[in-house]
Amino acid sequence: MTGTILTKEGKQELEAELLHLETVRRQEVAKRIEEARSFGDLSENSEYDDAKNEQGWIESRIIELKHILDGAKVAELPKRVSKICVGVRTTIKDVDSGKEVTYNIVGSAEAESTKGYISNESPIGSKLCGQKKGDIIEVETPRGTRKFEIVSVGAAK
Repeated sequence: MTGTILTKEGKQELEAELLHLETVRRQEVAKRIEEARSFGDLSENSEYDDAKNEQGWIESRIIELKHILDGAKVAELPKRVSKICVGVRTTIKDVDSGKEVTYNIVGSAEAESTKGYISNESPIGSKLCGQKKGDIIEVETPRGTRKFEIVSVGAAK
């Protein structure tokens, strides 16, 4: 299996999240569980149920992060960026509307489209990878095929 591709910054953020979950959040939720147990009957104890649910989420996220990080490959950018790849920031323009949008291309574990971080595996991200400034790509969207011109390519900020 091929590992997840991460930017250097993305790997550092995931490592920091893992450390926080393992050292801080685990202890916090363990204290909440102990406190909730002291309230008595666990069958009708919503504080206990909430704390146990949170504990389950924390443990599953720790497993997920370890899995991602164990197989992760950090994308190395060339000194001079001319083609789009993971770790690159690009601005594209919708050919029909003229609207421009800027994306940072990241691995799937770092994608957060609301912040402009799109996965290299997403429909737009996969079409952008390997392209350069001035190229035009076509992307299938729910509203049909759209064309985008690549306006700029550079190192992510």
